[in-house]
Amino acid sequence: MTDRSALPLAAVATTLVFWASAFVAIRHLGDDFSPGALSLGRLLVGALALAVLALPRGLPRPTGRQWGSIVAIGVLWFGVYNVALNAGEQRVDAGTAAMLIQIAPVLIAGLAAVFLGERFTTYLALGLVLAFSGVAVIGLSTSGDGADRDLLGVVLCLVSAVVYAVSLVLQKPLVAQISAVHVTWLACTIGAVACLPWAGQLVDEVSAAPLSSNLWLVYLGVFPTAIAFSTYAYALNHMSASSLGVTTYLVPPLTIVMALVLLDEVPPPIAYVGGVLALVGVAVARRRPTRRARSTEAAEAAEEPTPA
Repeated sequence: MTDRSALPLAAVATTLVFWASAFVAIRHLGDDFSPGALSLGRLLVGALALAVLALPRGLPRPTGRQWGSIVAIGVLWFGVYNVALNAGEQRVDAGTAAMLIQIAPVLIAGLAAVFLGERFTTYLALGLVLAFSGVAVIGLSTSGDGADRDLLGVVLCLVSAVVYAVSLVLQKPLVAQISAVHVTWLACTIGAVACLPWAGQLVDEVSAAPLSSNLWLVYLGVFPTAIAFSTYAYALNHMSASSLGVTTYLVPPLTIVMALVLLDEVPPPIAYVGGVLALVGVAVARRRPTRRARSTEAAEAAEEPTPA
């Protein structure tokens, strides 16, 4: 008998491996595809693959409010995220891009404090400072020849991290009411529609690209998009958003190893310092208060008047 408690962990592991490989694939395809065309191609393949999984389960019927969240996720996480990341990886290496994306859990914690009523703790404030200090160090590691171009790559990766954080907060309540594969399919399809302005470029670049690059494009659509986003949404329905966000700490080291083996590239040495600092900041931001602090907070809450 299968231990169902292991399924979310298996889903997370699948997501992490495929997402790490995506950073490498995007970097590899930078010479053959422009950022918008690569995003559209990846999302079209992903939407078709997801349709095969989603349609046999019937058509979902989201409410108006749920449609609003799904459209926002599609435009932000699947559209803006992919275009910004693809453009960023034409300026910074795969490992650096993966490290920059990992500030998203800190942003998620901040958004939860603002929009979900969670406490803005001292740990969260310290974590924000550490994480963004790490980002600053990574930015400095790009100094030298072509510094403006590299710094723009850092900024584009940060844009991806921001829309990822916003989308995760929006997605959490959705997957509790709509199946993960349906949410992912709808959002991916909307993301593809948002990227249609690059359709002409995609046709031209697919025609000019070698077969191997086109196969890599299909890989991006099927595995890091259709499969990995579905397994991530499944895990999100069985884990807290903050706990799931912490697991993505493993993406940068996986990406760095894959990039070394497949692309023969590594981040600048000082970027590792910034990456570690950013990850420490994320860990500090997600640290829970001690038992004494929680007891004090509970006592303070008990003394507050109950809303009428």
